[in-house]
Amino acid sequence: MFGMDLMKKLKEAQEAMGHMDVKLTQMRVEYSSGGNMVTVTINGKKEILDVKIDPAVIDPDDVEMLQDLIVAAIRGAHNKVDDEIKESMDDMLGGIDLPGINEIVDT
Repeated sequence: MFGMDLMKKLKEAQEAMGHMDVKLTQMRVEYSSGGNMVTVTINGKKEILDVKIDPAVIDPDDVEMLQDLIVAAIRGAHNKVDDEIKESMDDMLGGIDLPGINEIVDT
């Protein structure tokens, strides 16, 4: 009897993980830096889907600024994904605090 309950729980966990994988793939997060000069769109798996660069920011004499704006936009998008995943997990768990869950989400 205990083994059947465990198998059922494992199956439910696998289904939940599959659902989460689809949800992360479908999630879209956009973040801009430099007053919308650089905009990055990523999915919940933190895969870069799109980068938009305003031509006004392209200055051959100041490539470092453009590089910094791109890095800032990517970091901001990653942080936004982390926040959305944490919020989604909080909603799913109904406020239950599970030790170690923040470490999983923050990686």
